[in-house]
Amino acid sequence: MDEGNAGPAREITRAQLTEKPTAVVRETVPLNALRAFFDRAFGAVMGVVQEQHAELAGPPFALYRGTPTDVVDVEAGFPLAAPVMGGADATVIAGVLPAGPAYEALHAGPYGSLQQTYAAILARMRKDGVSPAEAMWEYYLNDPGAEPDPAKWQTLVVWPVA
Repeated sequence: MDEGNAGPAREITRAQLTEKPTAVVRETVPLNALRAFFDRAFGAVMGVVQEQHAELAGPPFALYRGTPTDVVDVEAGFPLAAPVMGGADATVIAGVLPAGPAYEALHAGPYGSLQQTYAAILARMRKDGVSPAEAMWEYYLNDPGAEPDPAKWQTLVVWPVA
């Protein structure tokens, strides 16, 4: 499947999120440097998680603030069972995925076609008469390093309501 043929989310659902502590690296990153940022951030966070014997509470994620342009305000890391303290890697900070109403959709396919899923969620929000929050995030349900076929990649898109 090429990026042009990837479909949007299979189903958009409403969710009531509970707050989740996280460990993340946050930066403003050029869009064309996201992959390198994710590799660095996920590695740094895993180092702190292992150092502190923290328990992961979900797959890796990236949280985006605002509308991306050629750069994006992003934090990447993992949800945790309990907050972490400062670690040896000072770039890793404690964060939180907020509680509240949101819309979720499972995106199947390459990351380059994620915009279709975001557009579908936004259309559903407008239809339901709600406004999107400034921040949204993606859970990466499989590892591109372990699954080289982009058609098999799965990403859960979560977009809270303002």
